[in-house]
Amino acid sequence: MSRLMTAAAVMVAALLSACASKPQLPVPLNDAAIKATDARIGVVMAPLPKADTFFPGADCLLCIATASAVNSKLTTQAQTLGAEDLAALHKLATEAIGKRGGQAVTLVAPIQPEELPKLDGDVPNRARRDFRGLAAQHQVDRLLVVEIKQLGFLRPYAAYIATDAPRAVVKGTAYLVNLKTNEYEWYLPIDVAKGAANWDQPPAYPDLTNAYYQAIELAKDAVLTPLR
Repeated sequence: MSRLMTAAAVMVAALLSACASKPQLPVPLNDAAIKATDARIGVVMAPLPKADTFFPGADCLLCIATASAVNSKLTTQAQTLGAEDLAALHKLATEAIGKRGGQAVTLVAPIQPEELPKLDGDVPNRARRDFRGLAAQHQVDRLLVVEIKQLGFLRPYAAYIATDAPRAVVKGTAYLVNLKTNEYEWYLPIDVAKGAANWDQPPAYPDLTNAYYQAIELAKDAVLTPLR
């Protein structure tokens, strides 16, 4: 029951958040900011979520219970999967910036963007959390954040009925914040989904598990390619 209540709470919070503010649109990478030799870029990962299953469209408690029961073996497998390759992504981003002549440093301690102060108003391309206090704390002028929000297997539902096969997913954002203005100098949505031709192979789901690791590689490439 705790899983069901948690899922319901997440859905409500997402709906309230969507109503409260407009979604941030992509912002092209400011190449000059990456190559600047007179400013330091801190590169950091937000804490990674654990891999799990997600059932969008199962939008009532009984619907969630049904989807969870039908896909219980899939959930068990998802929760065994690691994300070690993603955990090193900020180090690879630091190296990529350095190869382009920029001054980048990997921040060891993760940053929780959701714990930073909120900013009022929807100013275009301004971060909705106040990152500016991190400049003095880490001796950096800009902050590149990789924030993964969803990791695992997603299977869409219409109430009680699955409408498609499950897919491996990696969802989140990568963004570069100017710590003087709190404005985005890059904002990249990460939305990778990878299916498997033969997914229904419990209990280990080898083809879908392989798709999961492929999705991780695609997500890494999506972040690193613009920096190279």
